[in-house]
Amino acid sequence: MEIVSAVAYSEVHRAYLRDHPVERTHKANTNLYGEENLERADRGIPGGWWRIRLTRADVLGVVLPWHISEGGERELVPRTGLTVARAAERVRSGGAGWTAANPVCAAKLRLLRGAPFTALYLATAPVDHPDYAGLVVRRGLIHVDGLHRMLAWELAGRLHELTSLEGYLAGDPAVLGAPAEPVRRGRTARTARTGDESA
Repeated sequence: MEIVSAVAYSEVHRAYLRDHPVERTHKANTNLYGEENLERADRGIPGGWWRIRLTRADVLGVVLPWHISEGGERELVPRTGLTVARAAERVRSGGAGWTAANPVCAAKLRLLRGAPFTALYLATAPVDHPDYAGLVVRRGLIHVDGLHRMLAWELAGRLHELTSLEGYLAGDPAVLGAPAEPVRRGRTARTARTGDESA
């Protein structure tokens, strides 16, 4: 993970709503919940907001909260949490049975496989919400928004296309061992920039 710059929450919020409008009409629009999670992170995790760059390895190590597969029959992430890598393996190993048991979640993952790369929203600690209460990992790169996007891109093999992916981090990067100052570097040819649509 690289720190690009400190950012105001207003910029983070604006970027989120640009890519994830809460009024978008589709059956599984959970953007309102994502916006609420951003507000929880802003209120509850000290250290401000940071624009960051993430590698595939960073994304695979992001800790996801409890997820019941959009009301499906098989839990995707237990209350103790899973990394993106482990959750993706659950979907792969579950095969057609997992897909049939979790039609809404599976449809979301299919939809997002080809979606533009958009910024991820993470925190250095869990937000104050019941879905995060049982997480074993209490410090690290922890999901705020982007669970289905991260999983879909990994399942589609698209994270291999990246040298880095934009994101926003709530909290003090020093608790992760990262310097809280921008990294100066030249342009990267295959850096994913935020797109203009996502689910």
